[in-house]
Amino acid sequence: MAPPCGSGRRWMRAVKLTLFLFFLIPMSSVGIRNTNTIFDKKKKLEIQRQLKRLNKPALKTIKSPDGDIIDCVDIKKQPAFDHPLLKNHTIQMRPSFYPKGLLFKESNNVSSNSKPKITQPWHLNGRCPEGTIPIRRTKEEDLLRASSVANYGRQKYNSIPNDNNNAIHEYATLIEEGDTYYGMNAEINVWNPQVQEQDEFSLAQFWLAAADNNGVIRDTIEGGVMVYYELHQDYRTRLFTFWTNNGYQSGCYNLQCPGFVQTDNRLAFGASFEPYSDYGGDQSSVNFFIFKDNVQGHWWLQLGDDFLMGYWPSSIFSILANSATSVTWGGEVTNYQRGGQHTTTQMGSGHFAEEGPSRASFFQNLKVIDHELVLRGPRDNREIVTHPTCYNLLKGDDFFYYGGPGRSPICP
Repeated sequence: MAPPCGSGRRWMRAVKLTLFLFFLIPMSSVGIRNTNTIFDKKKKLEIQRQLKRLNKPALKTIKSPDGDIIDCVDIKKQPAFDHPLLKNHTIQMRPSFYPKGLLFKESNNVSSNSKPKITQPWHLNGRCPEGTIPIRRTKEEDLLRASSVANYGRQKYNSIPNDNNNAIHEYATLIEEGDTYYGMNAEINVWNPQVQEQDEFSLAQFWLAAADNNGVIRDTIEGGVMVYYELHQDYRTRLFTFWTNNGYQSGCYNLQCPGFVQTDNRLAFGASFEPYSDYGGDQSSVNFFIFKDNVQGHWWLQLGDDFLMGYWPSSIFSILANSATSVTWGGEVTNYQRGGQHTTTQMGSGHFAEEGPSRASFFQNLKVIDHELVLRGPRDNREIVTHPTCYNLLKGDDFFYYGGPGRSPICP
């Protein structure tokens, strides 16, 4: 039957339009799907490469009650030996030189009820055997949530304490400078400060730094305790170290870059601490001791009285291959001022220094190893406190209280 008069042309145009849409829309959708599929495959391959690089084969695996997975890795196959300068490195299990005076019984302790013992939740489910080291496993979901797969675990910004009160980073710190330094000591009070944003952090740490002739920091060794969701995907307080040898152009946390040679099989960098300090109650603390082996040249890290964790080989540094030019201790937070307001991220206990023992966070047993290889208290020091109405610091001879709540009526 023929179509009604005059409708034939309209019918043909409708058919053509239908055919056009039929071929055009599916082809566009296929193109988008193909592009997304290619992108997803590339990202997945990148993630798999990173996981293979970060997670070494485990001789034993321990599931921690807090959700972490701890891999016990052959000490000779740890990430450090991916560094081109450490391919033929021979592990040094003990330092050739060990400074005396690690225990400071004569020090003016600011907290008589401090308990400087170190435990981590994964210890409840097992220990790593001799000849291995514990490494917190990086999971696929960690990389999927990261802003950059390639830069996961790497520090985003220069975080040497400075007096710039307009920067994202805020500090309440004490810096010792004016000498040549071969080590330092600090007992750090452990709290669980509240952090407002997932990309903000709160740290209590030391900085052992080396500057060039122009005063520009090139090398650092850092360590302490942190709450950093973006790195760990939770708000627990965790043990960390960091190092850089080129002014923060590269370098990263814990064992996520090759460099630090771990020798201890009992503690894992990046794992959480237990217990935290209680406001007005028992205090938890960890002693950090860094010293340079003047025979081999390595920078050793000891935690507490018993945990000789390992070392940064001198060969991975430039200026720090010899000595440091400053030592800094204290708190740091990031403040992104969301909504035009100061962050509520806490530093230390979240209380100001004036509150004192069992309420304000502290650093104590502060020491440096000077140019005469003498372990002594701070002498040539000054405070760097960027926003004293938000976070502050009160110092004694070899200790200080510090911290604060962040945003408040006096810190808008």
